Amino acid sequence: MVLDVTDPGAFAAAADAARDVTLLINNAGIARLGSLTDDGALDALRDHFETNVFGMLAMSRAFAGSLAVNGGGAILNVLSVASWVNRPILSAYGVSKSAAWALTNGLRQSLREQRTQVVGLHAGFIDTDLVRGLEVPKATPADVVRQAYEAIEAGAEEVSTDELTRQVKAGLSVGIYLNGTAPR
Repeated sequence: MVLDVTDPGAFAAAADAARDVTLLINNAGIARLGSLTDDGALDALRDHFETNVFGMLAMSRAFAGSLAVNGGGAILNVLSVASWVNRPILSAYGVSKSAAWALTNGLRQSLREQRTQVVGLHAGFIDTDLVRGLEVPKATPADVVRQAYEAIEAGAEEVSTDELTRQVKAGLSVGIYLNGTAPR
């Protein structure tokens, strides 16, 4: 089924067609290059939020009822290491992924009573069409999927799929930033 997460009719139809769902994977996303000070930054940020945040919320809301009826199930939200760090080259993307992380944490609390597990999957670069032209180390989709399923099976709330993401998360946990300085 083809699905546009920014189209209310599309996600409602998908939820209606898949009432037996026990796992929703919110993987739709866009990543456009640019800084928050560039011309067009407001439009870029709006576009990122429409897909990366509002689309994730809309899909989660559309499927929450079916998940509850089917025993709770799980929602896996594909996030990013950019949820925690932001660089000018992908600024709007980073802002949207930070918001998506907060959304994930909020959904987890809202859906806990119906026994829906909400998992945030944080990753660096994954070898997909989204980063096709970038010459950077990339995780294989198969490895990311394996780790996601293991996290769901283990009842985890978050999973970091690569060493960079784990290091950034650990650095945040002890108050160290990427440039090696502690907060003031």
